[in-house]
Amino acid sequence: MTTAQHSAPAAANNYNGHGHSHENTVPRGALVMACGVVLVTLALTSATQLGWIAPSPSASEVRTAEAATALSTRILQFADGPNGTVVVTDASTGATVHVYDGEGSGFVRGVLRGLSRERQKRSIPMMAPYELNHWTDGSLSLTDTATNRIVELGAFGPTNRATFEALLK
Repeated sequence: MTTAQHSAPAAANNYNGHGHSHENTVPRGALVMACGVVLVTLALTSATQLGWIAPSPSASEVRTAEAATALSTRILQFADGPNGTVVVTDASTGATVHVYDGEGSGFVRGVLRGLSRERQKRSIPMMAPYELNHWTDGSLSLTDTATNRIVELGAFGPTNRATFEALLK
């Protein structure tokens, strides 16, 4: 190698021996905007928590305000069956409404797991019934009659909603 080959790269790429630059390449304006978004989000969240901004009404509050009524209602009980099935019975008649053995049972189990957690905290019997309602505004809800907790089933998409809607037939 010649002397020119040794000295040229050292003079052209002087990065303190690291071989690349550590210079900040994010534009200052983008950083300022990102910080602004974070600050506005924190301010709005705080204002809502402190009561300066009213939160959005829940679906049940909207139904009450619009005087929506139930088109169809069914009082149901859910129980674990053999081989991991979920047995749904009509609480009024005791008749079996449906047995989920795979298809749809995951969503049903997930909804019930969330509701039963509240029951366990309050030492409420697990066989207390649930109320499934199809409302005039088109919504579908499952109410835990023991805790009055309401799950809006339309929020989980049309396929999952249909899993519970079929129980009204």
